Amino acid sequence: MRRPVLLTMAAVMAMIASGCSQAATSPGPQIVVTTNILGDVTRQVLGDQATVTTLMPPEADPHSFEISAQEAALMGDADLLVSNGLGLEEGLQQHLDRAVAAGVPMLAAGEVIDAVPYNSGDAEGAPDPHFWTDPAAMLSVVNAVEAAASKIDGVDAGKLATSAAAYRAQLAELDAEMTTAFAALPADRRALVTNHHVFGYLAKRFDFQVIGAVIPGGTTLAAPSAADLRQLSEAISSAGVPTIFAESSQPDRLVQVLASEAGIDVEVRELFTESLSRPDGEAPTYVDMMRTNTQRIVQGLSP
Repeated sequence: MRRPVLLTMAAVMAMIASGCSQAATSPGPQIVVTTNILGDVTRQVLGDQATVTTLMPPEADPHSFEISAQEAALMGDADLLVSNGLGLEEGLQQHLDRAVAAGVPMLAAGEVIDAVPYNSGDAEGAPDPHFWTDPAAMLSVVNAVEAAASKIDGVDAGKLATSAAAYRAQLAELDAEMTTAFAALPADRRALVTNHHVFGYLAKRFDFQVIGAVIPGGTTLAAPSAADLRQLSEAISSAGVPTIFAESSQPDRLVQVLASEAGIDVEVRELFTESLSRPDGEAPTYVDMMRTNTQRIVQGLSP
């Protein structure tokens, strides 16, 4: 009759030991990051000097993903909170505001870059939050993360400077690769159509023209009207666009419907634009993501 009690006590002790073990494996400063793209960048800059918790899972939509109560509590206890800003994390804004009100230091990456405004759609004139499509903009983010992390107790400034410099070198190499790859595209082939407005920074930096997007405005939470789709199909036909790019975090059904109903002969290719892939995917890091996207864009638009 005593066996069930012993088993219950053993289970309780195991749970307590598990909790202690988890806490022991997460020493040092605690940094919480909203998106997985910025989570990767922050880890690269900090190296092993802090525990970096990323709230957004792989292959998720930054405009609409949700977090648990436990993750919200982590935000309130962080030594540094890193967000994208510029309205990207629409579902997290109340948690971000609450953490800042509680005194948590926060770095909004969108505040340290030269923001590019949307030039079409419902959000025309508003700042575009998708700055990571230009690796040069990410250099400013790296500098800001380094500066913010240097103020955290327990972070070694020398090690931080070394890891940040190494990552800046990676971004410079990535930028050079993208510049060379896109230079091979004729000017009349640098026309982009996606299911969501996300390439404003890349277009400005590498001299592309954004023909349009299936979903109007700056958020995936909007929906296109029949008139929107008709106007876009006409623009695609007029520009002779050979490929439409669908984002990895969004189903490409609308893109396929557009191509079919408009009677236009275009290819649909997937890009990793707003989220990294899982570790075993083709875009597990920011640098991998941009290299994969560059290759697919060049392949899709080459004569």
